[in-house]
Amino acid sequence: MPVRPLLRTASCAALLLLGAAAAVPSAAAAPSAPAEYVTVDPEGRIAADGTVTLTGTYRCTAGTGRVYVSSSVNQSTPNVSYGIGGSVAVCDGAEHRWQNSGKAPKDALKAGPAKVEATLLELRGSGILIIPVPHAAGHHDVTLVEG
Repeated sequence: MPVRPLLRTASCAALLLLGAAAAVPSAAAAPSAPAEYVTVDPEGRIAADGTVTLTGTYRCTAGTGRVYVSSSVNQSTPNVSYGIGGSVAVCDGAEHRWQNSGKAPKDALKAGPAKVEATLLELRGSGILIIPVPHAAGHHDVTLVEG
């Protein structure tokens, strides 16, 4: 058997092993917190008139335009989400609380399990256009409780 093909195969295998070892993070390295994130509290409120209130936390770094925390909820129909308000975000690198309230169509939501998507979205001006730039998004399972 020729030696060169065997050496080439062994060299490739060694490079693959070295590359895989370099890609594995050290167990001693502490995981770093994400620079930007948005969370949703595990419990939301639904009032008798159908108003839903969702809360959570966020952190974002400085943006060049206005940044908002938006939220939507879906419950029984998986492809139908209802927007639940929006609030202005302060992007100073610190963690902040957010709260959004809004109504879905009559009887569309009820107390019980729901899925919520929260998004940190910057509206950045570019000439005469406004470009939406997402900073962070999260999908969370919550429980809507009456109150």
